[in-house]
Amino acid sequence: MTTTSPPPRGLPPLYLAGFTTAFGAHGVGSVLGAETDDIGLSLLGLGIVLALYDVAEVVLKPLFGALSDRIGAKPVIVGGLIGFVVASLLALLQPTVLVLAIARLGQGVAASAFSPASSAAVARIAGKQRLGRYFGRYGAWKSLGYVAGPLIGIVLVQTLDIRALYIALALLAGTAAAWVAVAMPALPVQPRPRYTVVDLVRQTADRSFLVPTMLLATTTAVLGVAIGFLPLLANRLDLPAVVGAVAIAVLALVSTLVQPLTGRLRDAGRISTRTGSTVGLAVAAAALVLLAAAPDVVTLFVAALAFGVMIGLVTPLAFAHLAAATPEERMGRTMGNAELGREAGDAGGPLLVGAVAAAWTLPAALGLLAAATAAASAVSWISLRRTRRTTAQ
Repeated sequence: MTTTSPPPRGLPPLYLAGFTTAFGAHGVGSVLGAETDDIGLSLLGLGIVLALYDVAEVVLKPLFGALSDRIGAKPVIVGGLIGFVVASLLALLQPTVLVLAIARLGQGVAASAFSPASSAAVARIAGKQRLGRYFGRYGAWKSLGYVAGPLIGIVLVQTLDIRALYIALALLAGTAAAWVAVAMPALPVQPRPRYTVVDLVRQTADRSFLVPTMLLATTTAVLGVAIGFLPLLANRLDLPAVVGAVAIAVLALVSTLVQPLTGRLRDAGRISTRTGSTVGLAVAAAALVLLAAAPDVVTLFVAALAFGVMIGLVTPLAFAHLAAATPEERMGRTMGNAELGREAGDAGGPLLVGAVAAAWTLPAALGLLAAATAAASAVSWISLRRTRRTTAQ
């Protein structure tokens, strides 16, 4: 994830902020799932507690993104990280179901603040010519948080107790907050023209926003299904439980390695949003078909590899495309709305597959998701064709 030139001042602490939100979301989620019986949490209660983080992000990310445009990204990032520290420390009072639920909700609210503001800051600090490179690095650190969070979380809880995880999260967020406060430059607030409701609708419906957001939503839909259903398939194949976890780790590792490479190729003009996203989604669709038709240990890992490639291609390209097409004075709002699209995909993918699998079969559900992913690939190829010469993709 390194190049011969150092990153612009202020970007490394933003990578840590991205790692923090991913670590918090998946690390806590995996631990609560493993500790359900010990803390007296029912399956329904587990689902509700886990959903609190995502519900907060869906509702608040666009609002905090717009706030960062008004007052600057830095105070929103620092404030959000401090809020994450406070929410994490709440769990130390008494790890009851109610306290853990409040802590989870607080972490989601805090992440809703610093996550879109961090994305907007990466876009502004990196500059138009290096968007792919630094969004690739930012995405790689988030992917690392997705895979390291559950592993570190479970180790901390097994060797110490559940409080150790929340202490680690508080220390991580506190370090990121201090680093951002010291190292990140205060980006000037750009003059904002007055937008009417018609303007806001037009901007949201514009292809330069709608298509990359749709691509991001599709990737998170596939990712959400992979995280939930690859371990399920491994279990149905009578494989050891660790096989499903290793498959998820392969997915995250591939994504972590591919994203910076994709970003560099994008900035060098060797790959476009249109080509990279179309190929990435087509690969994922083919993997879903293969997994539905012939589930075994080989196809399980082939699918994990393919999903990692998809995320590694689509994520930095789509975010760089959004940043290149967005004026700086509304970068935060755009990133907040795009993050909303990702959260919708993250929730919608598993819900779709789970509902169809319950009503029909799991292979049919995976086939339906494959069709939707292939359709998104086709939309990418068709819709981005006319703008490939005029937009930095």
